[in-house]
Amino acid sequence: MHELLERKKGLHRTILIVDDECIEREMLGAMLQDSYAVVYAENGAVALDIIRREKLTLSLIILDLHMPELDGYTLLKIIRSDSELRRIPVIVLTSEREAEVTVLQLGAADFITKPYDAPDVVRARVGRSIELAEDSIIIHETERDELTGLFNKAFFFEYGKLLDLQNRNMPMDAIVLDINRFHIINELYGRYFGDMVLKKVGFSVHDIVCRTGGLACRFNSNCFGIYLPHVPDLAEKLPQMLSVLCEGMGDCKITVRMGVYHDDGSGLDMEQRFERAALTCRKLRNSYTTCCEFYNAELHSRELYAERLMNDIDRALEERQFRVYFQPKYCICGSRPKLTSVEALIRWFHPEFGVIKPGEFISLFEDNGLIQKLDRYVWNVAAEHIRKWENDYGVCIPVSVNVSRVDAFNPLLGEILNEITGKNGLENGKLLLEITESAYTDNSQQIIDTVIGLRKQGYKIEMDDFGSGYSSLNMLTKLPIDALKLDMNFIRNICSNQKDRRLVGIMIEIARMLEVPAIAEGVETKEQMELLKELGCDIIQGYYLSRPLSEEDFEVLLKEELGGKAS
Repeated sequence: MHELLERKKGLHRTILIVDDECIEREMLGAMLQDSYAVVYAENGAVALDIIRREKLTLSLIILDLHMPELDGYTLLKIIRSDSELRRIPVIVLTSEREAEVTVLQLGAADFITKPYDAPDVVRARVGRSIELAEDSIIIHETERDELTGLFNKAFFFEYGKLLDLQNRNMPMDAIVLDINRFHIINELYGRYFGDMVLKKVGFSVHDIVCRTGGLACRFNSNCFGIYLPHVPDLAEKLPQMLSVLCEGMGDCKITVRMGVYHDDGSGLDMEQRFERAALTCRKLRNSYTTCCEFYNAELHSRELYAERLMNDIDRALEERQFRVYFQPKYCICGSRPKLTSVEALIRWFHPEFGVIKPGEFISLFEDNGLIQKLDRYVWNVAAEHIRKWENDYGVCIPVSVNVSRVDAFNPLLGEILNEITGKNGLENGKLLLEITESAYTDNSQQIIDTVIGLRKQGYKIEMDDFGSGYSSLNMLTKLPIDALKLDMNFIRNICSNQKDRRLVGIMIEIARMLEVPAIAEGVETKEQMELLKELGCDIIQGYYLSRPLSEEDFEVLLKEELGGKAS
């Protein structure tokens, strides 16, 4: 395309004149040689040899129809059927009026009548044909993704809107296709192989469009869009499409996911359809059982709800719609449970949606980084209450707070926590930091380094949800932690399920081996508590001893624990 632009700035173009009449060739060449480099051929066979040899430098072919060996009609058909030659525009020389329509149908750009028009007319026709051809090539190069040959995003939507305008009553389906874990393919097999995968998928997507109609594009690195006429049995045909997409990849296992918006007659425009298809595709990001999903209104409703929650978080923090509840943790090593610390739990009292459970917003905020704002809010509230309880009741109650994966990778985490404990006059060890087991498996060495740094500053680290992740025994010996919290899903059935009971016993033994206390959460019955005590568990929390409490209710409990001595 760069070469084309240079030529458009004034460099000489090369024209091939093909005519078996020498005088005719010379006359036409004389009209054009001041503005163009002119090459001659006396028949179609010689011309075809020149065209194939000089296909990258020829800007125009002027072709007589009646010649020996290979006539102009046949040569024109050969040029137009060759993907590399068809970019060269062809002007036909003719004195037959009835031939004009035929050659235009065969793909000629224009024609010049014999005897020749005035030189200015000939030059104008030649210049116009070259300019239109070059503009067409530039547009084609601009509108296409260089690697796959599919439309780029901007032209895809422009042509799609035009298609909708021209076919107002034709229902259209939107498909968004994504290659799973494409960055891993690049890392394992190299960029060249990754490009080959993209080309192969792009070719398959193009093949789907050729067979069904419509348009296709490459949205970004490994995401493709397909806009095709509505297919009633698309659900049955998609597996076949997917199998074609992943053929010929050798030992590399390529998997894709597809989000589909099936035209339901609601009248959504093209961009809205693809927004819904993309939403559906994103839903499959962590799915290992389903590779294709169709959009539905419920999914859209959840997406709108999630978007609303994300938009509302700043206002909610400012208005203190988030409230911190405290669930007591009890040591069960003695004759009776003894309050030892509490866990800070968050609740959202939304002015419109009412009480929103943490499960509805925690993972959402983790996915987009907003969890950092919420964590800082909880850390500050927890620290304030530790100070308040010590001032009001003369007792220091440590509080466990969650440290999300996003926080754990923040190099400034220690400074942020130090500022919070410092302004509340607390020892760092009174703020207990919970990090989930799965966070250690994301980037174990980086998390371990972070935890080592925090412990050097006096913080105590609790591994949360132990048993739900994938820690190896070897890694456990390297983890700098101060407590293991057993995942509540194991506690739920320990009285009725022998396997769960054994697993909990093993996890408590691991805690003992690491010389750290084992904490069981989700304890709801006396039988569970007694069995955990028998197995050697140190600390429990759960509804059997106390539900999560508001600030006011926890202070009532605290007074009872202190035997009514608090002022």
